[in-house]
Amino acid sequence: MPSIRSKPLVWAYLGLGSNLGCRRRHLQFAVRALARHGSVAARSRMIETEPVDCPDGGPFLNACVCLESDLSPRALLELALRIERRRGRRRSARNAPRTLDIDILLYEGERRSDADLVIPHPRMCERRFVLEPLAEIAPEVIHPARLVTVRELLQQLPDPRARHARAVH
Repeated sequence: MPSIRSKPLVWAYLGLGSNLGCRRRHLQFAVRALARHGSVAARSRMIETEPVDCPDGGPFLNACVCLESDLSPRALLELALRIERRRGRRRSARNAPRTLDIDILLYEGERRSDADLVIPHPRMCERRFVLEPLAEIAPEVIHPARLVTVRELLQQLPDPRARHARAVH
């Protein structure tokens, strides 16, 4: 008998990052935890990047995932915060080093601006460490405010040698 869903499935694109502890394990944990609340439809490779606006931390590992789920944006934010806390994330200061950071980048073309939840992510368009892995899994997805593709946003960034990112195997 087929299951009946009360809510439609939506696509949410999330950015993952870590620059403390076992960075790879933190990101892998996040992917597994997210998968328990939907289907991870796509996952980028992990890239190592220099910290941006995080002066006290070492290099980050970053990745992006596409989660197909029936979670609302608010429920997805609450899930992301729970997953971060489970990996020891403490929000002591803005842009402090972190074991795990999960950001909602895009959510099914939605635009919203609440005090604690802004979609699309307000700084994603200026961050190569977000756009590079996102373009791997969603190059043709349209940014709902800028009305250009993720690939085009990446191409609009300054020279990539200015902020070097390399794949981690």
